[in-house]
Amino acid sequence: MAEAVSSTMESALENQRIGALQIRVVAICTLIQMCDGYDVGSIGWAVPPLTHAWHLPPSAFALAFLWSNLGVMAGALASGPIGDRFGRKPLLLASIAIFGIASLLSAFAGTLGVLSALRFFTGLGIAGAFAGTTALTGDYTPQRLRATMIMVSFTGAPVGGFVGGQIVAVLLRHFDWPIIFILGGIFPLALLLVMALWLPESPRFLAARTDLAPRHRALLARLNIPPEQTEQAVDIARENPVKMLFGKGYALQTVLLWIVFFCSLLNLYMFVFWLPEVLHLTGMTPSDAVFATSLHALGGIAAVLYLGFFIDRVGPERSLALHYAAGAAFIALIALITMPYGVLLAVIFFSGVTSIGSQTGANATCGALYPARMRTSGIGWALGIGRLGGIGAAPLGGFLLARGLPPPQIFLSACLFALIAAAATALLILRGTHSEASREQPITAG
Repeated sequence: MAEAVSSTMESALENQRIGALQIRVVAICTLIQMCDGYDVGSIGWAVPPLTHAWHLPPSAFALAFLWSNLGVMAGALASGPIGDRFGRKPLLLASIAIFGIASLLSAFAGTLGVLSALRFFTGLGIAGAFAGTTALTGDYTPQRLRATMIMVSFTGAPVGGFVGGQIVAVLLRHFDWPIIFILGGIFPLALLLVMALWLPESPRFLAARTDLAPRHRALLARLNIPPEQTEQAVDIARENPVKMLFGKGYALQTVLLWIVFFCSLLNLYMFVFWLPEVLHLTGMTPSDAVFATSLHALGGIAAVLYLGFFIDRVGPERSLALHYAAGAAFIALIALITMPYGVLLAVIFFSGVTSIGSQTGANATCGALYPARMRTSGIGWALGIGRLGGIGAAPLGGFLLARGLPPPQIFLSACLFALIAAAATALLILRGTHSEASREQPITAG
């Protein structure tokens, strides 16, 4: 009987229609992702004015970049099991609260050490939000459109980076660097109220409860899910979800995705952390450098218009592999060729299309390939391992700058990692059908 109920419920979720409920979930998750995009850019935007305010060389800020990524790595590794075992919404509320408070306090940091410590906590919070939104969006979208809808929610990150960059570029003409972190703290703290009131919990976690409120029963009814399911009839984690990442045919997929995330995030964060300062060193004002860098984030938005569709239709192996390879070409142009200002802005934009777009596609791929019971852990641990690449980007960029390379050439190393990500993505085809078969196994009560 449990198998039949589970089959009915999972079939309803995997084939649900896109309606007002699903759009609301994706919209709020997109707003949460905007915090991530803003946070990623904020420390890079702050470096040019802080080098003058604190009389420090640019390479000194590798410490803040490092602690930011350590926070994200710790948050990502912890948030996956928490989200899969205890629910998506509590994880998201706690994560955004931590992020918003730490970001706001960063505006009052007086030393690089204090700023670096606070960057750890902003990273900790934003990582939980990142993993939780991926899983919750996946829970409220049908299997046939899952990668596309997850990518739609991830437009929030480049929108946050682009819109935030434009706002900061204007504000820095009138205010000092603290305004960057004040704005970065106010928005997520205001978003907490929206989340508390209108963001629902995952239907799988609601279906496993026996004391549902009337509004939760109504929500499940909208999804054609019978209330009062037993926990065994719901596809949620009942054992260590991290252990499941290496069981039942998922091991090869997990390892390849970790390689992709490591290389992709090293590539991405080389640009996020160092592009504003590299452009500043080549003669741009801090304001102009922030504006040019924001076009990199804008390019990531454009990729959503087509990449999710191709991932859902032809798979990530061909779609993402080609995307990563194209990204290597645009990075090489920035690193090796001196271009007129307008052409440089265009190339920065297309490097964002291919690098941020590819990472967003990798996020969507991760959310689509793992089943619900390990979805938060799948994306969380891929992000955590990938942040080792982000951690490497901070000292690598500082080291290359300190060695006296022409500033744009510090991005040459990113070309290699983009090509490795392309190869690892192509090799996902070797994951075969084993994981697909195990994904379809019914969930039994015994």
